[in-house]
Amino acid sequence: MNRPPPATLQTPGFPHYNLAWSPFHSSRIALASSANYGLVGNGRLHITSLGPGPGGAPGLSIDKFYETQDGLYDVAWSEIHENQLVSASGDGSLKLWDIMINELPIRAWHEHTREVFSVDWSNINKDQFISSSWDGTVKLWTPDRPRSITTIHAHPSCVYQALFSPHQPDVIATCSTDGTLKIFDLRAPAYTPSGPTTNNFTAPLTAAALTVPASGTEVLSLDWNKYRPFQLASAGVDKAIKVWDCRMVKLGPEAVQNPAVGGVCESQLLGHELAVRKVQWSPHRADMLASASYDMTCRVWSTTPPPGGKHLIYIHDPHTEFVIGCGWSLYEEGVLASCSWDCRLNVFRLG
Repeated sequence: MNRPPPATLQTPGFPHYNLAWSPFHSSRIALASSANYGLVGNGRLHITSLGPGPGGAPGLSIDKFYETQDGLYDVAWSEIHENQLVSASGDGSLKLWDIMINELPIRAWHEHTREVFSVDWSNINKDQFISSSWDGTVKLWTPDRPRSITTIHAHPSCVYQALFSPHQPDVIATCSTDGTLKIFDLRAPAYTPSGPTTNNFTAPLTAAALTVPASGTEVLSLDWNKYRPFQLASAGVDKAIKVWDCRMVKLGPEAVQNPAVGGVCESQLLGHELAVRKVQWSPHRADMLASASYDMTCRVWSTTPPPGGKHLIYIHDPHTEFVIGCGWSLYEEGVLASCSWDCRLNVFRLG
């Protein structure tokens, strides 16, 4: 089947780290990027639009961009203000931008002591967002306050991603260098007791409602299924995407008294040749997800293939460097964006 070529946008000198589709405007995409692959140097936040290009085919254009002093690793649109978005930076800061205002952020926070690697805006408590950092913490914020509301000491090492549950407002999931995926109830913050391998006096860890031993190596990404509560996907250095049933989790006071270890691996999606950097469930279908990998591909998978069929549905492979981010259009089913260290943003349709 012949698919049309993707709509493509290049940002020379600024490899990408992640993208975010606007929840308010169907054609607007924000891009978090960093000079020198995020190792050293400044960053840039691009605001882009998808529209008719030459000859009527879809095209991408840059509406505006903001320069930052350090590389940007993630971006999330506000769920209450159509023109605002928050960025996560390598210098440990978070910045709130209003795209009607040029050059400078309207707010900034700096509590993390290491790189901020992810940011996520709640689609239930729409005035809250969370950040995760290499310092091992996850912080809960609201745009109106000068300081964070809550700090979760989630992992002893880098927290690559933290995401709100789309079903329950006070529940988040995290993944880390330590190979685990964790679920936390923000209503029941408490510390894990010290034991033979943990010392809560020098390195306190917040008690997780559920800890999933997801991999023997780093877990780089996770996502909540939008239709099935407590079904999550994880992916990372082991090249596999794993789908987890975490319905055994206990929330509220029970979570503190009986922190659980478990999670049932329902399926493993194999095929990527290098580490998987991003995984995201479709907002339109409960059985479809997308992944981005260092193998320079973005792939689409079904968790319910027909008898004798394959989990892998589609491979998008025009990128010439690591594919770091991918994201489904919130408005158009089957439309996916991918971004890469080749400085290209691609938007394509599954057909």
